Amino acid sequence: MQNFTERVVSALCSGKVEFIVVGGVSAVLQGSPIVTRDLDLCYRRTGDNFSRLAEALFPFQLRLRGLPEGVPDVFDQRSLQFGMNFTLETEGESLDLLGEMSAIGGYDAIVGRAIELDVAGHTVKVLALEDLIRTKRAAGRPKDLAVLPVLEATLQMLQEKDGA
Repeated sequence: MQNFTERVVSALCSGKVEFIVVGGVSAVLQGSPIVTRDLDLCYRRTGDNFSRLAEALFPFQLRLRGLPEGVPDVFDQRSLQFGMNFTLETEGESLDLLGEMSAIGGYDAIVGRAIELDVAGHTVKVLALEDLIRTKRAAGRPKDLAVLPVLEATLQMLQEKDGA
């Protein structure tokens, strides 16, 4: 997962894509001891960014997750324009592209609260733990609710560290 995350982040940064690392990877980057099986990214929904995003991800040969073999599948700039959230897979890895997230909105609503961290030698925007906790709580799925105590404990630890 780490190698996949680094490759995707490097491709997006090289392509000047506007995105924020969200989901479990954002928690791990902030020190939360959780395991995640996919990379979740919130992307800015503008025409130029659709183009840059599609171009940067083209080499990964992404497919919609769960689509049966043989069914035509095209993931491109047009798909991004007409869709919102995408669950994709490639090389046994999962990538979720989110135009909007429960309780917190999309890129423009959260970018001002995102933090910046180093990923694969690139400074990238990462969803703040407070926002991750809000969106996990709002999603309400059992897997999201199960991780809340760990995320809240990590947040408390970081706040105590900053206060010390």
